[in-house]
Amino acid sequence: MMDFRDRSDAGRRLAKALSGYKGRYPVVLALPRGGVPVAAEVAAALEAPLDLILVRKIGVPTQPELAMGAVVDGAAPIVVRNEEIIELSGTTAHQFDAACAEELAEIERRRQLYIGDRARAEIAGQVVIVIDDGIATGATTRAALQAIRQRKPKELVLAVPVAPHDTITQLRKEVDSLICLETPELFGAIGYFYRDFRQVSDQEVVTILERFPATRPATIA
Repeated sequence: MMDFRDRSDAGRRLAKALSGYKGRYPVVLALPRGGVPVAAEVAAALEAPLDLILVRKIGVPTQPELAMGAVVDGAAPIVVRNEEIIELSGTTAHQFDAACAEELAEIERRRQLYIGDRARAEIAGQVVIVIDDGIATGATTRAALQAIRQRKPKELVLAVPVAPHDTITQLRKEVDSLICLETPELFGAIGYFYRDFRQVSDQEVVTILERFPATRPATIA
């Protein structure tokens, strides 16, 4: 079983697996915050624009780590509900809406901080590669993929260093291509597969985005 030194190491390994996309002028989209250092290595290797897809898990009020849905930024935010978890946890409609509103507020904070007036990547008609540092249940990733699909990319690719086999099986339905370096049967948590899994700070995200424009130079259009 492969383990990664840190997110940059995972990104470099992922970039090798994605090398065939270099001549296809892809757009790389990262899920912040943890996906950004991974995606930066891929964007550098593929000479691709880098942008963010802002998505937040909606946690059960009594168990915030347990996803009962997810919400994705956009003109009309996309909300994905996990009805089974909502029912099992006894979460009311009011509680769900309140939790969703909290996550939308955090998305807005991140949008202002990370993106501001930065140009955004063109998605329609492009090969789009979505990257995170790993996937557990897949709730937030699924919401992100569904939101991107609505923006009509030419091809939608999901690339992650590690995720459970069952989660990957489910997510294959959402994309045209999927690359996952490790799909362990015994998963536990994403951090188990990294020697250094320290939290990525807001400032790290901002610094990385300053190095990578979200739009391609006109000469490569």
